[in-house]
Amino acid sequence: MTPVHRRRAQLKTQLLQQIDALEPEAAILPAEHPAIDQIICELEALNPIDQPLRQEHWPMLLGSWALVYASRGTVVTRRISRQFPVPVGIQRVWQRLTGPEGQGNLLKDRGASKTQGLGAIATENGAVLSLPFLGELTATAQGIWQPYEEGESARVSFGAFSVQATRLLGITGLNLPQITLPVLEFLRQEALWITSYLDEDLRFGRGATGNLFVFRR
Repeated sequence: MTPVHRRRAQLKTQLLQQIDALEPEAAILPAEHPAIDQIICELEALNPIDQPLRQEHWPMLLGSWALVYASRGTVVTRRISRQFPVPVGIQRVWQRLTGPEGQGNLLKDRGASKTQGLGAIATENGAVLSLPFLGELTATAQGIWQPYEEGESARVSFGAFSVQATRLLGITGLNLPQITLPVLEFLRQEALWITSYLDEDLRFGRGATGNLFVFRR
């Protein structure tokens, strides 16, 4: 093992230990965690995959990832917190990335733009939320990453938001319908997303304003 590999492994261990020491919900809501942010910056400097959004790296990039840290919340949790006046518990948050061969139904069903090129990556950001006295909801935001040629950043927009009750008043297995709210094209806002670190089981993302996200397989 080279010194770089050794240092990367040490930093990954430190990072995950510090994240695991937080309450799961506290780790993905806006808060100040400078020690965690510093480790993320150090690992970004040791990123083993240059240009992680290039298609040759998609086998490592695509698939389902669990969000374990978000310095300023997420698009799903921020939207839900605005729309529900009662406290909302967050059970888990994930992101599923799909390449062109798996996008057909997703783009059709989720209201994503039909004008995106074959290089686009479909994203589904989801969260399982618990509401006092009501039950459990699954909320998702469906969108598209359009990678830039430099292979690290992408233009991101969301075409639809969905909510489905998966447990109501303590009763499971109700098979309630999913409610999907498409975002009209002229109302869609685009944002910059940077994939700043990628390996076989860990991925970092940065928003345009410096929001930090850590995902695990």
